[in-house]
Amino acid sequence: MQNFLVILGLGIAATTLAAILWSIAFPVRRIWPPKHYTTLTPILVWIPTFMLFGIIILLGVWGWADLVIPSWARFGVGLPLILIGNTVVWMEVSHFGVPQTGGAKGNLRTEGMYRYSRNPQYLADIGIVSGWMILSASPWAMVVGLAGIAVLVAAPFSEEPWLKDQYGTAFEDYSKRVRRFL
Repeated sequence: MQNFLVILGLGIAATTLAAILWSIAFPVRRIWPPKHYTTLTPILVWIPTFMLFGIIILLGVWGWADLVIPSWARFGVGLPLILIGNTVVWMEVSHFGVPQTGGAKGNLRTEGMYRYSRNPQYLADIGIVSGWMILSASPWAMVVGLAGIAVLVAAPFSEEPWLKDQYGTAFEDYSKRVRRFL
């Protein structure tokens, strides 16, 4: 079962990364963000996302403490990353709403955590995954987690041309003031 989850997790991450890279290379025929937000969009966005996070969690539970990581790092670094990451993600989701977080058109957000980063939700997700990798000290959670982090790092590069098209000079001015990540 663990091998199946590793393969499934890596497959989800690879497929998602391929869609993002396609969208970067061919922005006119992009997959992410979606050209048209439909009733199917949330299913295509959230099911793979939650499956990947769930797989990373299960792999962490199954491989709990298989790697030698000191307890102070596991609980002193990993746990705060998870808690802070979840706080940031859900705080910003509450401002955006689930549809806009999942690719629906909306307003350009430049307040809240977006004052400091153009992608605080992706950074927070990276923090959550990194925190779980450290806390669980599981080798397979690390492997699939790193694949998930690659997706989270690549995603803004497919979104930013879309944001420029949607918001024009407002986004250009914002991107001059605020860094992509930190």
